[in-house]
Amino acid sequence: MTLRITTLAERPELSDAIVEVGGSWPEFMTHDVVSDAYWSQLRVVFREFALVGTYRGEVVARGYSVPFALRVEGRGELPADGWDRVLIWAFADHRRGVVPDAVSAIEILVDPAYQGRRFSGLMLAAMRDNVRRLGFSELVAPVRPNAKHHEPRSAMREYAFRTRDDGLPVDPWLRTHVRAGGEIVKVAPTSMTIAGTLAEWRKWTDLPFDADGPLEVPDALVPVQVNTVHDHAVYVEPNVWVRHLL
Repeated sequence: MTLRITTLAERPELSDAIVEVGGSWPEFMTHDVVSDAYWSQLRVVFREFALVGTYRGEVVARGYSVPFALRVEGRGELPADGWDRVLIWAFADHRRGVVPDAVSAIEILVDPAYQGRRFSGLMLAAMRDNVRRLGFSELVAPVRPNAKHHEPRSAMREYAFRTRDDGLPVDPWLRTHVRAGGEIVKVAPTSMTIAGTLAEWRKWTDLPFDADGPLEVPDALVPVQVNTVHDHAVYVEPNVWVRHLL
């Protein structure tokens, strides 16, 4: 038995179960203000673009994507503030009735108990197929490289284009995208911004946050910048834009 993948529009009864998929997001990543504003609406507004993966009747994976207009005045280029910006564009376009011309992946998540079975690759392939079925010729993705946290001091502009002897990316998640037909385009240097007081960061990470300057935090792709004088810390996460022509 393999993973069964459908859209949430096809199986609306799984709308609550899709939220319960276990995941490995670090606590601090759940405090992005753009995510706070829009996350709960993804499975309501964009059901045709939300994928559900079930295995033996259990929901074990999900995939969110959003349609948006890229080739309109004031846009045209994949944004530097990737993940945050594309969510803002998608919901703004939906409210205003702007016709989308591209789709961006937002998340592919597999329950930790089912990782290692290549379900994430199956979900990515299904997302590509679904976007094509819906009439689009392009899927883009502000990818969060899943091994970058092991070297937070390395520049993303170098890491993203690093390859193995076979020419494929060193990073496993970027490698999955390239194998699926994606092309690494560029870095989105300010893809997500998470700011909080030092007390909040201590709660999110169990770290002291008692010294100024860059602080390496587990699972962060780059160091968090700490300012004790003004009682705040800011994490600006770079992602990598990948384009899939369908």
